[in-house]
Amino acid sequence: MFTISVEQQQYKTHILSDESAGSQIEVVPERGGIITRWRMQGQEIFYLDTERFTHPELSVRGGNPILFPICGNLPDNLYTHNGQRYTLKQHGFARELPWEVTEEKTQGKASLTLVLKSNEQTQAVYPFDWQLIFTYELQGNTLVIRQEYQNLSSIPMPFSAGFHPYFLMDGDKNQLEFQIPSGQYQDQNTKEIHAFEGSFDFNRDEIDVAFGDLTSQCATVIDRSRRLKLTLDYDQIYSRLVFWTLKGKDFYCLEPWTAPRNAVNTGENLTVLAPKASCTASVRLTANFF
Repeated sequence: MFTISVEQQQYKTHILSDESAGSQIEVVPERGGIITRWRMQGQEIFYLDTERFTHPELSVRGGNPILFPICGNLPDNLYTHNGQRYTLKQHGFARELPWEVTEEKTQGKASLTLVLKSNEQTQAVYPFDWQLIFTYELQGNTLVIRQEYQNLSSIPMPFSAGFHPYFLMDGDKNQLEFQIPSGQYQDQNTKEIHAFEGSFDFNRDEIDVAFGDLTSQCATVIDRSRRLKLTLDYDQIYSRLVFWTLKGKDFYCLEPWTAPRNAVNTGENLTVLAPKASCTASVRLTANFF
């Protein structure tokens, strides 16, 4: 049985449930359309810094923030388009703006559709007319995020997009096993390229690395301490997987990005939508306890 209910917490929160599977997600449209929680059989899959979440002026640390129209940060937060300079903060603005719920369904799955549209505020930093339509689908132990990116402008629209899921890890991170379809990564801090053999040095204060040259559209993480296998499936538009974690924090992030940092300036893997065109993408997360 699939249900969708609404609770007034700090924000209006939409709760999608698959009661027979014991799975549930919570979505907060007005806080960047974010999924804040994902539970399976009473266990949290996502990490959420709940105290930080109470401060609307701070970025959300947890759940599954939406990245658009850039992923990562830009040098001095600046980019140039048609000879004009613009300022965009890290990961763009979609994760900060209120989204509108346009559809709910509970037939065969629990699904919630949200829309975000350009406005004067976004056009000041990103000079395009556009619309995003995201649908969250919960069925069993699987969460699917279907996306449609629409360019409503009369000019081509460059962008990159992605997600920043925070996965809960409340034990020894050395209990994590990674199957990432790439043999190397670039360290964001040193810019060095390193071979990847399935593990990281979790004694470091921060790990912030990007995997390119992906050989498949699937990555997995096995958490031996929780007996949990997480599988991330993503469309070919996603050219990067970014791994990020901080020492002493109970989370790790494995993030699908369509393009690397600064792509809006370099053009690398940048998606450019023709006038009045659109494109679709999907990301699937599956949680299996064993």
